[in-house]
Amino acid sequence: MTAVIEARDIALAFGETPALRGASLSVQAGEVLAIMGPSGSGKSTLLHCLAGILVPDAGEVLFDGQRLDTMPEARRSALRRDRFGFVFQFGQLVPELTAEENVALPLLLNGVRRSAALAQARPWFARLGLDGMEQRRSGELSGGQAQRVALARGLVARPRVLFADEPTGALDSLTGEQVMELMVASAKEQGTTVILVTHEARVAAYADREAVVRDGRARTLSAGAGTVAP
Repeated sequence: MTAVIEARDIALAFGETPALRGASLSVQAGEVLAIMGPSGSGKSTLLHCLAGILVPDAGEVLFDGQRLDTMPEARRSALRRDRFGFVFQFGQLVPELTAEENVALPLLLNGVRRSAALAQARPWFARLGLDGMEQRRSGELSGGQAQRVALARGLVARPRVLFADEPTGALDSLTGEQVMELMVASAKEQGTTVILVTHEARVAAYADREAVVRDGRARTLSAGAGTVAP
């Protein structure tokens, strides 16, 4: 298998506080990788470095074999827009937009015409069990519904990599499992690599493989279960 994202001995500090201390990680194309670790371990910082949101102080981050950490911000921003998708803990939907406009947003930012972007967004509502909610705004959606809209937004442009930072952290366990099932199934269907940060073992069990971050260093574990045991 080919590595799509690699971190090589990366280090990053916030002022005098080190967040990463030589973390290394390789993520294969089409893989679902869960990054676990206690609060403050550096797992979200590692995710942000892999996504080109943060630039490490030392080490290398590669995307498709090219140095991501040395790219100009404009190019990294274009990659985040064109090749990466994102799902965050609280969804972060734009409250002024309808649900279907939120899903279509990455396409609109990529220059797709509004009518075509909305046409690509609408099928996700039936796919994720959100029929009839296309015109609702975020304040009219439950937490689980809003997170499914955020998931559709993250995947609608068929990104090469989907970065998910605690995507079930604000959900109850049942709703969280439903979101994870939809995320993994949708990503696998379109060949999207998923890099997932979580502190919950039941969420990590959906991944193909797990990595643990402790004290700013990453350690890769054996393959995950792939599904949650009943």
